[in-house]
Amino acid sequence: MGMDAQVKGLLEALAGSGLKSFEQMSIAELRGAMETFTGLQKPPEEVAKVTDVKIPGPGGELPARIYTPKGATSAPIIVYYHGGGWVGGNLVVVDEPCRALANRTGMVVVAATYRLAPEHTFPAAPEDAYAALLWAAANGGKYGGDTKRIAVMGDSAGGNLAAVVALMARDRSGPKVSAQVLTYPVTDATGKYPSLSENAEGYLLHTAAMKFFWDHYVPDASQRTNPYASPLLASNHKGLPPAFVITVEYDPLRDEGEAYAAKLKAAGVPVTAQRYNGLVHGVYWMSGAVARSDELLAGITKFLKSTMAESAQAHA
Repeated sequence: MGMDAQVKGLLEALAGSGLKSFEQMSIAELRGAMETFTGLQKPPEEVAKVTDVKIPGPGGELPARIYTPKGATSAPIIVYYHGGGWVGGNLVVVDEPCRALANRTGMVVVAATYRLAPEHTFPAAPEDAYAALLWAAANGGKYGGDTKRIAVMGDSAGGNLAAVVALMARDRSGPKVSAQVLTYPVTDATGKYPSLSENAEGYLLHTAAMKFFWDHYVPDASQRTNPYASPLLASNHKGLPPAFVITVEYDPLRDEGEAYAAKLKAAGVPVTAQRYNGLVHGVYWMSGAVARSDELLAGITKFLKSTMAESAQAHA
């Protein structure tokens, strides 16, 4: 199908405004530009309770925000990792998506943060992300959550971290992860995928920007094959939690996301893989500008409700 009309209009407006591609920005400019995504979102929904906390991480305390929806008692927990190329993004830009996620799913959402590159390079982000999982498993019950049913979720670089945390939890005999939701995830620093050339420019996230992000996040190229940087390159994907892998048509990362879904499926992991045609990277943060952003949220909600219901039966 062709490009979504609202996406097309948005891309034309951004181009007309003179917005530079991410790789042409300074780190400060990039972080500021990512915060402007709040202007593309619906007004934030009310949730029953929002709590700001500090999570102990390996490099110090990390801010996190907990969204408890109405009526949540022993509700599943979603640990959510924001995107931003490991160099940007924060709790502000994902506040609206996390509120909507909590209300649609009826689950407790723990929006986590992590140390950003280039000030903090790999493996700071995954270690911080794993610390958030440990904290949720130990403390989620205080906020209406069921610590036996935890999902990890993220978009873009956050999708990478969610996939990595699922691997870490398995490898380290950590908290059981019941589901993983990977929204247009980064999965492989080394691949030569057709979508990297087909969608190299003009669709918000450029292939050159991904090189920029990797160069800041994992400056030592020899470390990029580490599975906690490139989860697709893990030697074994068996025993990982059921996954919902979302890709979008006009995205340099499309093919590596789909390759990861295939890798999981080949290892016997239950996988739901869905490509949303006509859309671009970042659309999950565009609920007010692109109506079809709601399709991603609806798909995520359906998957999580079904998977967590199955998890509840397994624990009964």
